[in-house]
Amino acid sequence: MTIESGGIRTTVTRRRELTPDIAEFTLVAADGGALPAFTPGAHITVQTPSDAVRRYSLVGTGEEPDAYVIAVKREPESRGGSRSMHEQVQEGTELLIEPPENDFPLKDVPKYLLIAGGIGITPIYSMAQKLAEDGKAFSIIYCTRSPEQTAYREELQKAFPGKVKLHHDKGDPAKAYDFWDNFAEPQTMHVYCCGPKPLMEEIKAVSGHWPEGRVNFEDFKPVEVVRADDHEFKVELARSGQTVTVPADKSILEALRENGFKTPSSCESGTCGTCKTRLLAGEPDHRDMVLMDEEKADTIMICVSRAKSGDLVLDL
Repeated sequence: MTIESGGIRTTVTRRRELTPDIAEFTLVAADGGALPAFTPGAHITVQTPSDAVRRYSLVGTGEEPDAYVIAVKREPESRGGSRSMHEQVQEGTELLIEPPENDFPLKDVPKYLLIAGGIGITPIYSMAQKLAEDGKAFSIIYCTRSPEQTAYREELQKAFPGKVKLHHDKGDPAKAYDFWDNFAEPQTMHVYCCGPKPLMEEIKAVSGHWPEGRVNFEDFKPVEVVRADDHEFKVELARSGQTVTVPADKSILEALRENGFKTPSSCESGTCGTCKTRLLAGEPDHRDMVLMDEEKADTIMICVSRAKSGDLVLDL
């Protein structure tokens, strides 16, 4: 994708290494103008140097910001976004972004439990800053592999003394934090959780008996784009007559992008609907979370979905 209308050109004024695999970037408006305000839990969409578009949570309370701060983890199986941010973005780099959006807003309640795993600390840190400013009661449980892999560790402990519980499992599932004591009895407090899939699943499991709406999640990876048993296939572009091969380890969108086709996209995780494309022929393997059943016969989300067997013909 390329971010078109409504994009904000920003310049990176600071890069800071938080851990061996997490870098923090500070962005200001390239033209020196004001940046839109945001609320805790918000994210911005960034066009990375690889042209892959990714969403990153904002750190800070967001009131009249003179800069945006994001933290990016270099993913071992990076599909281009995080790798290009780590390898190509330095102070002075220009990045095109979309204005902040918030799918993970704080509700106004008396008490909060904030749970973070790994890079999921970014929206949680933002929420904690706001709650501390407002004098609200809250506590944080922050799970990582080791102290060295704990972004903002010292800042959190200094800013919120007595409110932060750190837990390091050394990558051993048997040493994962036991959340049952926090959820055994439903409470009036609200819970906000952001982190990797195993953490999310654990919190959902132990909070199933809580009233609806009390436990809130932020997850930028709801869809597994590539799976171990995926196979190569071809897509024919009906309008141009060209054919593009989609490797087993890439999405249709990525294959098109690498072959010079600029098609609209945004989330690149099957949740927003921007890359919806008319399907003219072929048997699709739908992996998105957007399409209605009646749309699936002739529509496909090319950021995540594939061919179930044979090849596909797209109206492109």
